[in-house]
Amino acid sequence: MSSEAIRFKIPGNIDFYLAALSMVFSQEGKRSLQELIVNAKIRIEEGYSYDNWDGGIYGHALHLVVPEKLFLKNIKQRNEIQIKIKEELNKLHDISNEFFDIVFLEMEMGEENDWRKDSGLQLTGNRMVLPNTTKRIWNGEGYRVFLSHKSDVKKETAELKDQLCQFGISCFVAHKDITPTKKWQDEIENALASMDAFVALMTADFHDSDWTDQEVGFAFARNVPIVAVRLGKDPYGFIGKFQGLSSAWSTAAIDIVKVFIKHERMFLAYIQALRKCRNYDMGNTLSAALPGIETLTSEQVDKLIAAYNETSELRGSYAFNGKKPYSYGAGLVHHLNRFDTRQFQFSANGRIKLMTENKW
Repeated sequence: MSSEAIRFKIPGNIDFYLAALSMVFSQEGKRSLQELIVNAKIRIEEGYSYDNWDGGIYGHALHLVVPEKLFLKNIKQRNEIQIKIKEELNKLHDISNEFFDIVFLEMEMGEENDWRKDSGLQLTGNRMVLPNTTKRIWNGEGYRVFLSHKSDVKKETAELKDQLCQFGISCFVAHKDITPTKKWQDEIENALASMDAFVALMTADFHDSDWTDQEVGFAFARNVPIVAVRLGKDPYGFIGKFQGLSSAWSTAAIDIVKVFIKHERMFLAYIQALRKCRNYDMGNTLSAALPGIETLTSEQVDKLIAAYNETSELRGSYAFNGKKPYSYGAGLVHHLNRFDTRQFQFSANGRIKLMTENKW
């Protein structure tokens, strides 16, 4: 009998099995696997394989088509993930003559995807910034943020740059970073072409500059994350599309960090900043970013724990170790338990461990 003439049971109940699998992964704290299941588009090849043993057994192929970002994040573990999902799905049904034979994890390509342009290798009119130039402009590391500002607040902007640097953000400030031997326009365009994000410091006369509106247009065209900080003026024009961030010079740094921390590159830069913590006071300062984190994957939680456990200055910081909650907050464990289905606690030696563990 051909597979086309058989009324299979598994394909018609696939959403039920995936919902159950999502709950299994959630209970096991496997957030990255659950994330794939939740965000996948489903396609099933019925009767993908056949074995005539015991009256005939049919295997189905399940295609999980996930967004590009998720696919690339998991590509190194692709084979293991496919096998794991297949095995777990087969535990969830009791249909004797059907099973999941294979799972394919595939990448969804957006209709507007221009991979040639996105590669950075296409020879077009777009500015291509050489690695040495990028390293010089951004000091080689960190989450790259272009600070667009009027020249009359260059002192405040330079101070903001130094404050953001503590959190792993490398800023470009034209009046501070352009060397006398470089043409202003060339260096500004290099910074705009290689930035990760853009911040417009909207002082009252922001619009009066010959440069600021052009910088905003460049950032908008590149589709990078944009933050408009209200410092006397509301966003307008292109940047009016984005919600203004009400702030003051004294709080602008942490307000900006809390907006960008949701981006993967910013989070990784923050982890590196934690590992470079020099003293307890700096640890207390760095902790200010934690309330701004809304969600984390299990892998990101593990990175936070590793940075804390391996950095004595963080372990000695009240804002991270939670020893003075009324003055500095409940500590890192409090935040970790917001993000993950696993629950954590401080061990006797001050490091963080899972609550289910009997010893460190």
